[in-house]
Amino acid sequence: MTLKAAVVSLGSISSQWTIKAMKNYFRVVDDIEINDMDVILGTGKPVILYKGHPLEEYDCVYIKGSFRHATLARAMASALKDKTYMPIDPTAFTVVHDKLLTQLKLQQSGLPMPKTYLAANPEAAKKILEHEISYPVIMKFPQGTHGKGVMFAESYPAASSILDALTALNQPFLIQEYIETEGSDIRVFVIGDKVAASMKRTAKEGEKRANIHSGGKGEPAMIDAYTKKIALQAAKTIGAEICGVDVLESIKGPKIIEINISPGLQGITQYTGIDVADEIAKFLFKKAQEFSEKKKKNLTADIIKDLTIGTGIGKEIITNLDFRGGRILLPEMVTKETGFKEEEEFIIKVEKGKAVVERLSKGKDEVK
Repeated sequence: MTLKAAVVSLGSISSQWTIKAMKNYFRVVDDIEINDMDVILGTGKPVILYKGHPLEEYDCVYIKGSFRHATLARAMASALKDKTYMPIDPTAFTVVHDKLLTQLKLQQSGLPMPKTYLAANPEAAKKILEHEISYPVIMKFPQGTHGKGVMFAESYPAASSILDALTALNQPFLIQEYIETEGSDIRVFVIGDKVAASMKRTAKEGEKRANIHSGGKGEPAMIDAYTKKIALQAAKTIGAEICGVDVLESIKGPKIIEINISPGLQGITQYTGIDVADEIAKFLFKKAQEFSEKKKKNLTADIIKDLTIGTGIGKEIITNLDFRGGRILLPEMVTKETGFKEEEEFIIKVEKGKAVVERLSKGKDEVK
């Protein structure tokens, strides 16, 4: 099967690796810059433009990008939904790029996560920091990736100072309990219903963030069945078939802290030795095949439905007949509609250009 795919992204190294791997499976793989995309609404159906022209049709579209492109990515995915295979559900683009929405989704699914507070105003936040939480504490912006916008406060005075700065900047934030892991976390890479790879990330000295982009180092990680289970459930909860799930290994068990739907491939590939780009490409090709075949079946069913006209005796079907050695084989749909069975007896009335088949003891069905 010859399939056509597109990767919509910012052109990162990870995206280029994915595109290169996909070319081993798809007939065509287009590299599309997300900054060249537009979506027109209010014209009956959404129209997606690439460099000012309508986007071509694809069997698979893999949309990636930063939180700054979340709204555009969701609009594109919504417009393409049911037309092509996409590994990321439209809602995931806004949910996963907002840490509060992510936390709400995880909580609704009963998944383990650090205790998180959202304050209505600075006064309420100070009460939380003063009375309801133990130190050290994490304060973070709802939006941001690669550990950006994450602040660490060892004491109430430090947290209060951060709060004053955030209030002056009019910035929303979350307060989250700190879980001691000696500066490490686990990145679980989910593809479909499997964990493709996992690595332990350890922050550089003097840094609390374990992200590779922040200077962290990695190593292969062996994770238990429960960690795999919650990572897969987290991916399913937010609607992503390809994502990175970040987990803290606490004394009370694993806690999910973040989900990334545009995960980097350099670190996970380097430290695990697994060609994750190829795993992604194979998965996308398989799912695109399944989607294309299903789409063809649905189209065939719609055509048959359009050719089926209601009549007084049931349905009139426009079709060709299959002649075998002077005998006529009726279409399978006729057998299903009439409910005829091989052991029953029938009366066949014929005249030129017409045949009527009747069950001996019941009403009749006409076949022309």
